[in-house]
Amino acid sequence: MLIFSTDHFVLPLPPAHRFPMRKYALLRERVAKIAAERMRTPDAITDADLARVHAPAYIAAVTQGTLDARAMQRIGFPWTPAMVERSRRSAGATLAACRSALSTGCGINLAGGTHHAHHAFGAGFCVFNDAVVALRALQADGAIERALVVDVDVHQGDGTAALLADDPRVFTLSLHGRGNFPFRKQSSRLDVDLADGTGDAAYLATLHVALRCALAAAAPQLVIYLAGADPFAGDRFGRLKLSKAGLAARDRHVLETLRGQRVPVAITMAGGYAHDDEDVVDIHFTTVAIALELFASVDHAASLATAC
Repeated sequence: MLIFSTDHFVLPLPPAHRFPMRKYALLRERVAKIAAERMRTPDAITDADLARVHAPAYIAAVTQGTLDARAMQRIGFPWTPAMVERSRRSAGATLAACRSALSTGCGINLAGGTHHAHHAFGAGFCVFNDAVVALRALQADGAIERALVVDVDVHQGDGTAALLADDPRVFTLSLHGRGNFPFRKQSSRLDVDLADGTGDAAYLATLHVALRCALAAAAPQLVIYLAGADPFAGDRFGRLKLSKAGLAARDRHVLETLRGQRVPVAITMAGGYAHDDEDVVDIHFTTVAIALELFASVDHAASLATAC
């Protein structure tokens, strides 16, 4: 089981920018205290991998810095060469986490979850759609055919849904806030939209049913799990009311279910915008700690390999 970090590829932002860039370094520092030997730096994703998902003209414009002001505003980041490198590394980390999952049962990207990126444009702090890029690379390599994306970020994974809409081999499940961004939703294979103020009990009961249905329909060889921290009650943009304990129970249920069914899982962090960055780091760190508890043993890796 390997963990991939990209925080040293810093995306420079203005001081008042609302994206919590520092959470990635804080998270890596905490994870390193318990799993330094598992941590790796990923390769950047290639143009060939990106081109299976994104329009060549869009890839070129991102790389060369020729996106117009409206396109950059939609993404929400200022263009710099560092922004491009960071985006490529983050997508590369998800692909690497998927490969780790297929060989050991689990892999983790301490960033990623850029689910608002579409074929020819980025949006909502998402430049390239890391989950879809990774899945297309694995399909092209013959490593998998069927997959499931479990997206529990508070915002619907509209880019992921649109990019995979015509592929029956990949099932997309999104649990998200009904009245939250993006305000023009796409159609996932299974969308569960939750009312503002939804708390732990209702959320977890809904998740249990939705995950069971998605796994039965998908019969996946791999799951990519977008473990967003933004359903947290203290999130600036979330509108849901989950506690840290509720979010931990969410992660434990998903990961225990996948471990029990011997389905490899790649985990990405996705969103989190609490007033205090430490709250976001706590939530993400708990996700990683639960995964380490469940998947880090040699015995599990051996049993998974035997089962496959």
